[in-house]
Amino acid sequence: MHGPWDRDWSRMGGGWARGRGGPGSDVWAAALSDWWRGPTPRAERGTVRWLVLDAIAPQPRHGYEIIQAIGEKSAGAYRPSPGVVYPTLQMLEELGHARTAEIEGRKVYEITDDGRRELQAHADEVAEFYDNQNESAPWENHAEDLAYVMKRVGRLVRLFKKSVHRGGLRPVTMRKARKVLDEALEKLEELLTQEDL
Repeated sequence: MHGPWDRDWSRMGGGWARGRGGPGSDVWAAALSDWWRGPTPRAERGTVRWLVLDAIAPQPRHGYEIIQAIGEKSAGAYRPSPGVVYPTLQMLEELGHARTAEIEGRKVYEITDDGRRELQAHADEVAEFYDNQNESAPWENHAEDLAYVMKRVGRLVRLFKKSVHRGGLRPVTMRKARKVLDEALEKLEELLTQEDL
């Protein structure tokens, strides 16, 4: 009988072990995006306004190009939806920070002088946003290390399952195992908490 952990593990380490794809494969990428990444990064409403201004500062762009420009500059970590970008563009027009123009029959948005002043006033926030996204994005660089850790966790789970199938663990053995796990978890929590500081 298999539980949710077995399914997750077969997608992460187990699938790799059976040759269905290692780091960099579609299987691995799908498993990590579902299981590891968590929620898609978002930007605060005010920050989006400055990101859009930053995207149209070098050249006029239409909505889709703005989305692409932000996605590329954040190394794929943040890609605003059309439902965020277009209302933001409308607001920037109302504020006088952007205006529409037509280039080769297409409606594009260009920054105004007031928009450039606004962007300059918030240049630090824009830079900080992109720095944070680019620092947190490249988990792929450490995919093999993550695979190793997850395989070890899977081995631990299989070890306990094997012991249970053999007839269970004696109470004294279970108490000792709990103590070992508690100590290991305490050390890991301390180590991983330091990453957030």
